[in-house]
Amino acid sequence: MEQVGLAAATNDVSLWSLFMQAGLVVKLVMLGLIAASVWTWAIVVDKTLNYGRVRRQLDGFEQVFWSGQSLEELYRTLSDRQTAGMGAIFVSAMREWKKSFERGARSPIGLQMRIDRAMDVTLARESESLEARLGSLATIGSAAPFIGLFGTVVGIMTSFQAIAGSKSTNLAVVAPGIAEALLATAIGLLAAIPAVIAYNKFSADAGKLSARMEAFADEFSAILSRQIDEKLQNPRQAAQ
Repeated sequence: MEQVGLAAATNDVSLWSLFMQAGLVVKLVMLGLIAASVWTWAIVVDKTLNYGRVRRQLDGFEQVFWSGQSLEELYRTLSDRQTAGMGAIFVSAMREWKKSFERGARSPIGLQMRIDRAMDVTLARESESLEARLGSLATIGSAAPFIGLFGTVVGIMTSFQAIAGSKSTNLAVVAPGIAEALLATAIGLLAAIPAVIAYNKFSADAGKLSARMEAFADEFSAILSRQIDEKLQNPRQAAQ
């Protein structure tokens, strides 16, 4: 009669019942993995919107930059705004350009190095912003299956202890405990698989966006290099 009662009490194997019947450690593991899964999807939504916005900004800036508008006019338009991407690289280079000539720059090599350094710093900052929180996806993708496996091992050990205490090997008694333990592994995989896929995709997207900004920085550096030569060859123009 005791075995029949125990089997009846543990006959409900719905997901909610399995969670409620699990031990404290397994419950904590499950809750942690569920929180990691929610955080993963929050990052996915944020990065999808953010990368789409960055692409539109890059496309819009390239269209304006190559439209034939003078660099001075474009700089005056962007200098008072909060810029990002190529706009931030452009503003940082132009700001260094104007400061150097206001102080009477005479060395083209030194001026070019300062401009390139200013663009490199801004490019590194923009790339770091693109890659923000990708490390969380990598951590979740690599650690979640092992955390789920830890919960499963603990749950199975607890189940075997309960089986030994009840002195019953009835499948109806064993199955619910094993199922609730395996649920931790399932939740771990549920958190890890989207995290790994998202990390690979967003890492590739961030690399492509960074490559576009780096290519623009190289092109703009060549343009400024030509203008530096022209200005420094004409003392009157350099003094203006």
